[in-house]
Amino acid sequence: MLFNFPLSSPQNRGLLSFTYLFYFAQIGVFVSYVSVFLDDKGFTSQQIGTLFAIVAVARIIGPNLWAGVADRTGKVGLVMRIGSLLSLSTFLFIFIAESYLLIVLIFSVMMMFWTAIIPQLEVTAVNACGTSKGGYGAIRMWGSIGFILATIIVGALLDVFSSQAVIISASFTLFGIFICTLLITAPKKANAIHHEGGSILPEVLTKGFIAFIVANTLLQVSFGSFYSFFTLYMRQLDYQGWQTGIFMAVGVVAEIIIFVFAARLIKRFSVSGLFVFSLAMTAVRWLMLAFLAHSWWFILLSQLMHAFSFGLTHSVSIHYLHKRFSERYHSRAQAIYVSICFGLGTAIGSYFAGIWWSDGIGAVSSYVYCALIAIVATFAALFITDDKTLKHDEKVSLKEV
Repeated sequence: MLFNFPLSSPQNRGLLSFTYLFYFAQIGVFVSYVSVFLDDKGFTSQQIGTLFAIVAVARIIGPNLWAGVADRTGKVGLVMRIGSLLSLSTFLFIFIAESYLLIVLIFSVMMMFWTAIIPQLEVTAVNACGTSKGGYGAIRMWGSIGFILATIIVGALLDVFSSQAVIISASFTLFGIFICTLLITAPKKANAIHHEGGSILPEVLTKGFIAFIVANTLLQVSFGSFYSFFTLYMRQLDYQGWQTGIFMAVGVVAEIIIFVFAARLIKRFSVSGLFVFSLAMTAVRWLMLAFLAHSWWFILLSQLMHAFSFGLTHSVSIHYLHKRFSERYHSRAQAIYVSICFGLGTAIGSYFAGIWWSDGIGAVSSYVYCALIAIVATFAALFITDDKTLKHDEKVSLKEV
């Protein structure tokens, strides 16, 4: 740590905002355009889907491994710095990789290290924002801005340069993450688990939390076709790279808007109610991409729904985890959320999307399947514990521990 700004200081919140900017810029590059890089190397849709699935498996193992280290040692900042350095170092090998298996290995190992970052970053941001104006959303929205910039810039670059622009851009964003983690101040967790003992299981094995995990996991499964093949789908429909970048950016603009109002919505409505509404909108979104994607107006409309299918569901999830779990388990609660929902969910979604897509022939049916999965997730969300009972649940869980 080069600076020693107080955790809740405006300077540290500014550095956290830049960390989110680079972190989600990396997601924008990787999720939106790596399929183009792989397609240009001659890989089939099933190979691309399988690669994304294997890489996502690392998100199941990595977060829990690193969060366990963070919770036991209390060194949240150090874990972030090590993770960002190793993910950058690993990714640079992609410039000399040619074989499919080697590329899978590089991406998987990179993801294993990369997953050390976000749970600790989320914990740091939630603790740093405190009662500051805008709260968590004011910091997190910079991640959305980073995503927008990355998708527009890289989309435009692909209209001019080869797909190497994708991995060059990804290397730049990973470097930015590493520099930012050297500068930020992380919370000092004096009450690490080895000081207090206890188990997280009583707080996990509840009907409400299980419903929360199931709904979120199915949501990520439903994203399989979008995350793996949206860019290729736009190519298939004869949209230009810059247009695809605009489409992706519109979705993230919608994210930013919902982040601004998320705190008010969470205060007014229940966790379950917000999830049910957002997941229903997600199902509609996938059906629009299946049947109306030849019109750019409907693509823009479907992207605006990203405000609900990601922006609101994620904001509600962070709120739920922070209130539902005692402080000593915040890192591991975040890790469970990231590893199961984003890790397992994305792995399953990517794998089956690769099969359903069938090199573009099954694009429509693939999005229909995703819509059906989102509908099932909607019903699962009905069983999430209402946020008005979270404080009571927390007391019960702590007593049981």
